[in-house]
Amino acid sequence: MPVNEESLQNDIRKKQLSNVYMLYGNDLYLKKHYLDKLSDMAYSGDPFFNLQRFESGSDLQEVYDAVKQYPMMADSKCVVLDNYDFSKSDKKDFEKLCTVISEVESGCVFILKFDTVDVDYKKDSKSKKLIDTVEKAGGKAVCLDHRAVPVLAKMLAKSAVKHGCNLSDTDARYMINMVGEDLNVLSNELQKLCFFCGSGDITKEVIDKICIKNIDSSFYDFVAMIVAGNVSGALSILDDMFFMRIEPFVILSSVSSVYIDMYRVYEGNKAQVKRGDIAKDFDYKSRAFVLDKASNNLKKFDFDKLNKSFECLLSTDYALKSFGADARQKLEEMTVKLTLILWGDTA
Repeated sequence: MPVNEESLQNDIRKKQLSNVYMLYGNDLYLKKHYLDKLSDMAYSGDPFFNLQRFESGSDLQEVYDAVKQYPMMADSKCVVLDNYDFSKSDKKDFEKLCTVISEVESGCVFILKFDTVDVDYKKDSKSKKLIDTVEKAGGKAVCLDHRAVPVLAKMLAKSAVKHGCNLSDTDARYMINMVGEDLNVLSNELQKLCFFCGSGDITKEVIDKICIKNIDSSFYDFVAMIVAGNVSGALSILDDMFFMRIEPFVILSSVSSVYIDMYRVYEGNKAQVKRGDIAKDFDYKSRAFVLDKASNNLKKFDFDKLNKSFECLLSTDYALKSFGADARQKLEEMTVKLTLILWGDTA
């Protein structure tokens, strides 16, 4: 079974590294952070000889040769394989990768990191076999997903103090909700806020003024405007999406997913299923907060309005796929129709 970040931190703190590490999950910052920490600790001597990095398209035989070689004029070495797409590899290459993991030579630490390759221990047989192989070899597969909002809020507040500013827990959570949960993005945005403020309090107003809004947040704001009956506000957010060059089909798909969230909560409420169970059943992980937003939006809906909303989204999908369709016009029409379903006569 995969382990969590705490287990990895334990190894680093005790300076007792396993021979194999597999880093995956949805937080790019954490994966790079721990790859750098592990690789720096894992080798000694000259990095030219004892720190070898292989990219996604590398020949696995070369990787195998690297993990079998002893350190050069040193006690330890490190070999990194970055984002090798095992999901698309044939049986021979996949077995070769498993062999590489199983036969890492003493004195070597082998690190696999996956960014764009989907790793799912529960649902994907290849992922499960790869992780099981890592564990049988004495290594650790570490899932590095976005940290929970309370943890992120504390980190932001602590970091703000180091820069001479104050960020309350409430405003830190507001920032996370607006910017997203990616540590890399949050870190960059906090630096901008601290530079702008110089010292003193970082307020909600400053966050609104300085921070770049997360795209996912824009979709929820868009639906919130519709729920509030604010057509001009919804069209303004749609205009921002086009300004950010978001593809029309991505806009439609993402807005549809917000309505799907609402439908899941609607059915869950009807069946008296707890919000946490819905999040678990549909694998929301760190995105479970969107169900709270969905629940809030649902106050204006009944089944008939939900059904008509999905019909509107579906007809927009057909319209966008029509030859010569004006995507912007179709999405603007969709915005008005979705609002009318809640607030006016749709006949």
